[in-house]
Amino acid sequence: MIRSNPRAVVTGAGGGLGRSICKKLAERGGHVLVSDIDVAGAEETKRMIEGLGGRAEVMRCDVSRADEVEALRDRAVQVLGGVDLIVNNAGVAVGGAVGKVPLSDWDWIVGINLMGVVYGCHFFVPLMKEQGSGHVLNVASIAGITYAPEMGPYNATKAAVVALTETLAAELSGKGVGATVLCPYFFETNIHKAARAHTEKPMLDQIDKVMKQNKVNADEVAARALKACDKDEVFCFPHTEAKVLQGLKRFSPGAIRKLFPLAEKLMR
Repeated sequence: MIRSNPRAVVTGAGGGLGRSICKKLAERGGHVLVSDIDVAGAEETKRMIEGLGGRAEVMRCDVSRADEVEALRDRAVQVLGGVDLIVNNAGVAVGGAVGKVPLSDWDWIVGINLMGVVYGCHFFVPLMKEQGSGHVLNVASIAGITYAPEMGPYNATKAAVVALTETLAAELSGKGVGATVLCPYFFETNIHKAARAHTEKPMLDQIDKVMKQNKVNADEVAARALKACDKDEVFCFPHTEAKVLQGLKRFSPGAIRKLFPLAEKLMR
């Protein structure tokens, strides 16, 4: 469970889900180290936190660089005095068929979506184990459990985050530290705006439309994610669609593969 007035570090907090998580932490009286490569966005998040009664610090951090995540940990110890919650949220998207996506884009997404989470866990978990308390929230996606075509790089990195978190939760059992992986469905964030896409534009437009139509927005996803951390739940599926897809994948893996061509036709 996240303690009251939590000391938290949130990556990718300059907008989208990261900003929403920061706002929810502010409502809990949190002291948040706001991290992003977009310093202007992080500063805006800081102002929002303070407007909600929380406290905030800003630090630029490229999560694909181990030395920068280590420095983020050190700064957290310095300004927060410890860490009750690390949110490994920073993420990007790459779309396209395997063999068509350039290897440079594979390197880019693995560096951020996977290694960024690995570094966050590597540097912050030992600190929490030493404290005897804390929680890790890793942001994955339903794409880490059900694998739609032409999303190979995104699917693969998010599946790895799911596996890493489940492993971590088992390793931390009985140590006073918990781990939760967040697996949302499509909802409106900024991730698709910076995506590297090697697929048809109409498909991207339809994904954008689906994201905007989802009534469970970033603020609600953030609230449900923190609630899952409070309950020390390993998995958080904040959308009904994600719960349905996860259940279908579990009980009838073959049915999932049959759904994707139908879903693609409907989106087109």
